[in-house]
Amino acid sequence: MKIDRKAALKKLKALIFNSKTEVEDYRKNLEDTYSTVFLPNRVECTEKEFGGVPCDVISPMVCSSCRVMIYIHGGSFVGGSRKASRGFCAQLAHASSCRIIVPEFRLPPTYPFPASIEDLVAVFRSVYEAENILRGREISEGSRDDDDTKGRIIIAADTSGASLACALIFKINKKYRCNIQHLVFFSPWLDLSSDNPLIAKRRVSDEVLSGEALHAAVDKYTYAANISNPLVSPLKAPPEDFEDFPPVYIQMGEKEILVQQAKELKSKLTEVNVECELDIWPNMMYMFQFADEFLPDSHLAVEKVGRFLSSRKPESVLDRMEREKIIRKNHIGSED
Repeated sequence: MKIDRKAALKKLKALIFNSKTEVEDYRKNLEDTYSTVFLPNRVECTEKEFGGVPCDVISPMVCSSCRVMIYIHGGSFVGGSRKASRGFCAQLAHASSCRIIVPEFRLPPTYPFPASIEDLVAVFRSVYEAENILRGREISEGSRDDDDTKGRIIIAADTSGASLACALIFKINKKYRCNIQHLVFFSPWLDLSSDNPLIAKRRVSDEVLSGEALHAAVDKYTYAANISNPLVSPLKAPPEDFEDFPPVYIQMGEKEILVQQAKELKSKLTEVNVECELDIWPNMMYMFQFADEFLPDSHLAVEKVGRFLSSRKPESVLDRMEREKIIRKNHIGSED
């Protein structure tokens, strides 16, 4: 693959909303840039409602029935969609051998804060119930080990979706939190408050993102008096709000202006003994994982996330049974 950093930057800038762009134009450009007709790696996409919210269910050919991922797309709070996320989520599903549910949650300014969060809470509860029903069937059909009773749901999010993911965790009770195996963040936005240096000094920028763009996004998301609300700016939450958080994995580029925010989140989590791994890629820019046709590191980064999620715990009895069943069904590795 020929590295084309200039083309990668051009593509990645479509992720960013700015005050000079109309919301509908921004959304259209985002979908035009990232939507794809064909999904890679023989991944299938179907549609299903969870909690009354339409969702994509992205399933790789070989996946575990014992865990599922909810992917919360970014898009500067006001944009993004299932359609724009399918290509990346297909790669992530294949790399992690995991089904991925991508909700089409309501977006501001038509549906302002907290509509997006309310939709995500509804989706999570519905997925939780569905997975518990599935678990009951699996237990009745075969043996299991103790690890099968632990967290089965992974929550992943990129950019502004990370703020929504944290808000989701803050809103659900301990019963639900205990069923989350992991949080995975790509280039998370975690502090949109007015005293955040990135917003206070709007001219601060990297190759893709700027403080001015952050400010423009939050202006469309919620009212000024609400931006220090931990449901909007998670870093404003007190330490006790992070207790019982699932383990967190953050992946981002070295050149991002958001790196400091990720370090602050890791510090807060460490303070309350929550595991947090910060994976910073040298010389990479904001959301480099979304420019896979131009940057070899994009593929390597997604593969690393997949290995991390797949190897987090030893393969359970149900994992193995499911994998062997799919292999037999599809004649994978057989000689014809």
